[in-house]
Amino acid sequence: MSDPTSHLHHLGQGSAIPATPEAAILDRVPNPHADTDYVARFTAPEFTSLCPVTGQPDFAILIIDYVPDRWLVESKSLKLYLHAFRNHGAFHEDCTVAIGKRLTALLQPRFLRIGGYWYPRGGIPIDVFWQSGELPKAVWLPDQGVAPYRARG
Repeated sequence: MSDPTSHLHHLGQGSAIPATPEAAILDRVPNPHADTDYVARFTAPEFTSLCPVTGQPDFAILIIDYVPDRWLVESKSLKLYLHAFRNHGAFHEDCTVAIGKRLTALLQPRFLRIGGYWYPRGGIPIDVFWQSGELPKAVWLPDQGVAPYRARG
């Protein structure tokens, strides 16, 4: 019997944090319920990147909701990918949309949405939202649960 995870780069083995998001390898696994519409949610409450101008850290809560088709993202590879942004300089909009686009290209989901709820810099919080596809009619998509900015928390 062959190992269904043998093609994965991270699961079950030691993995270094990628130097950049572009260098990160995202793994996918077959969806065992590809015949069913459902939402999978990932929440990254301590997402960090760097301001591309000042080099100062930026912090966000990222919420990724998707309705998988044939593929699921392997969670360890996703964690390493998101961690790679800690030394990456990019604006809030770029980080949020790039993550959504990369996951969409990898997974080809029926629907994907990402909400980036960024903490203020210069007194202004910037929230960024991106989605691909239309939500299937029979799927319940809960609110992302992050209140409009009032000193997040």
